[in-house]
Order: sequence, then C-alpha cells, then structure tokens
Amino acid sequence: MQKSTVVKILLIFILVFTSTGLFAKETKKEGEGGLKSEIKAFIDHHLQDSHDFTLFSDKEANSHFGFPLPVILWDNGLKVFSSSKFHHGETVAEVDGNFYKLYHSKIYKTDPAGTINYDEHHHATNVKPLDFSITKNVVSMLLIGLLMIFMFGRLAKSYKKNNAIPTGVGRFLEPLVLFVRDEIAIPNIGEKKYKKYMSFLLTIFFFIWFLNLLGMTPLAVNVTGNIAVTFALALLTFLITNLTANKNYWGHIFWMPGVPTFMKVVLAPIELLGVFIKPFSLMIRLYANMTAGHVVLMSIVGMMFLFKSWIGSPLSFGLAFALSLLELLVAALQAYIFTMLSALYFGMANEEAHH
Repeated sequence: MQKSTVVKILLIFILVFTSTGLFAKETKKEGEGGLKSEIKAFIDHHLQDSHDFTLFSDKEANSHFGFPLPVILWDNGLKVFSSSKFHHGETVAEVDGNFYKLYHSKIYKTDPAGTINYDEHHHATNVKPLDFSITKNVVSMLLIGLLMIFMFGRLAKSYKKNNAIPTGVGRFLEPLVLFVRDEIAIPNIGEKKYKKYMSFLLTIFFFIWFLNLLGMTPLAVNVTGNIAVTFALALLTFLITNLTANKNYWGHIFWMPGVPTFMKVVLAPIELLGVFIKPFSLMIRLYANMTAGHVVLMSIVGMMFLFKSWIGSPLSFGLAFALSLLELLVAALQAYIFTMLSALYFGMANEEAHH
C-alpha cells in the first residue's frame, strides 16, 4: 500500500473520531431532553400523517404557516369542522357539545380540559371516533391523481392531433409508457394478455413514482411511507391477480399436477399461504424502503445541528446531499419494483397449462 493511501485513511479516521467526539460533547451539553430529542420528535412528526398542511413553522414565535384541512368524524353522527380548531394539537376542539383532542396525529374524545388517559403501557385509552378526515396524505394523493389525469389527457390529445406523435409533456411520458409496456408488461404477462393489465400497471407506476418524488420536496409528505397506503396498493394487486386468474393457476395451488398425492396435500396449504404472502411482501417492501430512506436522510440533516463544528456540519451536509440524489433513484426504483412484481403475479395467474 502506498504511503499516500495510508495517510488518506488516517486522515479519514481522524475526521470521523473528531466528529464523533464533538457529537458526544454536544449531546451532553444539550441533554437527553434537548436538541437531540427535538430532532427525533421532528422526524417522527415528518413520518406521520397530519390533519393540516404546514409549510414551515417559527418555533420562537409559536406560529405555523400553512392551511388547515377538513376534519370528518363519525361520533353518534357526522361531525365536520376545520382542523384549525386544534391549533396544531395545542387546544381542544368543541363540536356540538363534544370535545376532541389531537394527540400524536390521532383524534381522541376528551373532556373540556383535554385529559388523555393511559393504560399500564402508556397507551391512550380515550375513545377514538371514526376518522374520515381529508389529511395531508389524502390531499397529496388527490393532487397526484389530478396531475396524472391532466398529463395523460394531454398525451392522448397530442396523439390525436399529430398522428400519434406526442408533443409537450407527452415527449417525456411516451418513453416511460413504452418502457412499462416493453420491459415490464410483455415479458412478465405475455403479448396475448398484457393489454388488459396495462392501465393498472401504468397507473401504479406513475402514482408511486410521483408520490415518492413529492416526498423529496420541502412539503414533508410521506405518503408511500404510510403502511395504510401501501396496504391499499398491494390489496389492488391481490384482488386483480386472483379475480383474473385462470383454472391452471388455481389448479397449481390446490392440486399441483405431476406431484404424488401425499405431496399435493402437503403443498396445497403452503401454496395457498403464498397467495397472501405475495401482496404482503409488496406492502412491506415499499413501506419499509421509503420509511427508512426518510429516517436516514432526516437524521443526517439533524446531525448538522448537533455537530455545530466546521468539520461535522459540512460532512453531514455533503452526505445528506449525496443521499438525496440516491433517494431520487430509489423513488423510481421502488415504483419499478412494485410494478414489475405486480406484472409478474398477473403473468403467473394467466399462465397456460403445459402438456
């Protein structure tokens, strides 16, 4: 090993240990309930859904800049009011003689003082009314849905006007549409039956991708990091797969051909379990990858405020910038993986018997 390489490695170790020492000293100064806890709370808030759309906040002035969203509850009747009544969880909302408190992004029924009762595990035991509110994630999905309708509507019109030659935003969309068709749908489903699945595959690809990109903006939206959203997307794939499956697909699950009878009895429950494991893996894969990306990126950004040194802060900033570029790739990659696996399941459900 050359001397210059050894020197570089030693310098890197010195920088790392110096930064680590500065981090430890700063943590001691701030204390467990100081800046470190505040950063953790900010990350937790970023990962959760919310009943208002806050663009940014001024903590010193205790002011928030954004707009409230409608709260829709079912509590012995329909209750509709603005989330501004909660004042970002600081006050209790009174509606028709009932009192509601926003606590950890969930709405609980309380008394006028906003008392939250806990069990032995420190979980809130207050009654939770059915919540059908238009939250930040719902608004984001509606915006992306409208954006997709607008973009693909323009693409369709450009095809009609220019003899199947796209113009404007269609020039950006057409290669991606062809990619989904030629690299995902046809290889996994087959040329005979891929067309009936193309609308879903295109929708799911662009929907997930655009939501992932929206999560990279300062709007602090984490839609695909919400397990309820990934569950709904995986459920659609599960329903389409099993409702459009042919006899050969079900035959391989319940009575696998070419296998001894004893093994058929053993394999049938395993194959049936696999029917539910596939969409479950889709749900967890998208949720876990996007959540992990947000946590790591926000943690590295928070480290800039913890280090407070000319060494640690620039290193954290550089690492956060590099990770942001990587997250742009991950945003497209996760959309591709979800779409590709969905197409693979559709192809397995429509595979013809081989004699």
